[in-house]
Amino acid sequence: MQDQENQEVSNQPETANAADAATNAANGANAGQAQQSSEPSLEEQLSATEAKLADMHDAFMRAKAEADNIRRRAQEDVSKAHKFAIESFAEAMVPVRDSLEMALKVEAPTVESIKEGVEMTLKQLTAAFEKNRLVEVMPQAGDKLDPNKHQAVAVVPSEQEANTVVAVLQKGYMIADRLLRPAIVTAAQPK
Repeated sequence: MQDQENQEVSNQPETANAADAATNAANGANAGQAQQSSEPSLEEQLSATEAKLADMHDAFMRAKAEADNIRRRAQEDVSKAHKFAIESFAEAMVPVRDSLEMALKVEAPTVESIKEGVEMTLKQLTAAFEKNRLVEVMPQAGDKLDPNKHQAVAVVPSEQEANTVVAVLQKGYMIADRLLRPAIVTAAQPK
């Protein structure tokens, strides 16, 4: 009998250990469920990532379209600039032409009226040139010959220093800093 009692006593700790293990397993399962409920499932993560990808793709396509529009507008602006580049100069020249046409309509011009009309037209032309930054290149006799602005068509004997301007045969012109036409000059011959 005592053996039976010893067996029953020795069975009790095993039963307690089994109960503890079952409780721990249940608690572990509950903890796993709690972790799963706080972390999104793979399907949820995938759908969230796909939504972000769709948003980024939409933003990319909008940015690409905007860049294409900017490029197209810039090309149109350049095209218009080439097409209408001389518009300002043309606007300044129209009154000069009007003045010349009016001078030709005068029935009995006198030398004085022709001279006065030409002087007024020249003033209009000079103002149009200045407005559009068309500047004369008019070297003086004795100035150093500048091959960037002057074209020597002849070398003549002179008392001046060699390679200096002796006479100006035709004015030159520059637009801003760019040479449009060099001044035609004669240069002093080296001694």
